[in-house]
Amino acid sequence: MRVFLYLLVSFLFFLTNGATAFAIENPLGVSNNRFGVHILFPEEVERASNLVNSSGGEWGYVTIPIQASDRDLKKWQKFMDDCFKYKIIPIIRIATENYYFDTKVWREPTEEDIIDFANFLNSLDWPIKNRYVVIFNEVNRFDEWGGNVNPGEYGRILEYAVAFFKSRSQNFFVISAGLDNAADNRPNHFMDQYDFIVKMNSGVPGIFNQVDGLASHSYPNPGFKQSPSVDTNKSIASFRHESLLVKQISGKDHPIFITETGWSLQNVKEEKVADYFEEAFDSVWNSENLVAVTPFLLRAGMGPFSQFSLINIDGSPNLAYRSLQNIPKVKGTPIMLKTDKKELEMSLKREHLPTKNFVGSISGQNNKASQIINGLKAVKSILKWLINP
Repeated sequence: MRVFLYLLVSFLFFLTNGATAFAIENPLGVSNNRFGVHILFPEEVERASNLVNSSGGEWGYVTIPIQASDRDLKKWQKFMDDCFKYKIIPIIRIATENYYFDTKVWREPTEEDIIDFANFLNSLDWPIKNRYVVIFNEVNRFDEWGGNVNPGEYGRILEYAVAFFKSRSQNFFVISAGLDNAADNRPNHFMDQYDFIVKMNSGVPGIFNQVDGLASHSYPNPGFKQSPSVDTNKSIASFRHESLLVKQISGKDHPIFITETGWSLQNVKEEKVADYFEEAFDSVWNSENLVAVTPFLLRAGMGPFSQFSLINIDGSPNLAYRSLQNIPKVKGTPIMLKTDKKELEMSLKREHLPTKNFVGSISGQNNKASQIINGLKAVKSILKWLINP
């Protein structure tokens, strides 16, 4: 009955939705600069551009997470404007938040999270036509999914996300979560990514026919230290093995986005990491269906991620950064939604943006769709009360 209620709410909303029916573009059908980097903060776009658009490149990529508690319209619209200004293609990874009493575990998402994220991200003006969205992160780990591993439940949330994001705009390019390629099978804690993929499809048959692309965390495992020449299902070539398995399941060749990868500076000397990146881009990360490679991480500061950082604590670039910066790149030519250059440039001069209320109406505007959602949520609550007194 719970599933029926969600289907009823979603169906009614889809009927009342006034989103424009566009369609995603094939990112590999045009000149594509596959170089990118993972960042943590919107303010890092300019520095990211200096890396991914270096040596002849334009329109490289950044992957950035957005938490459920961080949907600030002014902040994220500035990020989108900066992406246009610095010719950056954003890949947005949605996330919930840590539990208050167990900060090492991320809250399991709900359909309501999907609704809120879809409405919020749809309210932003994106720099290009395709709106790349990754649906959560390393969901084959217990600490990324509410303290448990549940491939069937993730498949159901992913299916809901595809339908709801597309209902808001057909320009959303929905990407399945990158999986932890170091995970083994430990009940209720971790699941091997290949077993997880198979069980996702068993729980929601045909799920991989619904998504637009696959994210991969192709780290050099075990130990974040293996040479690029090592080709196993746990190495930096793991994206090939994952995409082959998904093709066997779905019959579909998916565009691949390596949204995390990199060598640990604790386990590999800095000079060797620099050489490894150059070798990897030359001989491994050059597959025809590979759209973007965004190594983790541009700048970590202090803390556990510092072993992957491309920028030192003092702000200076390390040898790996310089190696990536010097690799020749191409000028990407992504499809733009707006073709009027003056109109695009005007977006950089916005002032007095409305404050956000991503489920309710935006301040100063009449957001009819948001009112419909709130009304349907109320209907859902009443029906649940009637069925489960």
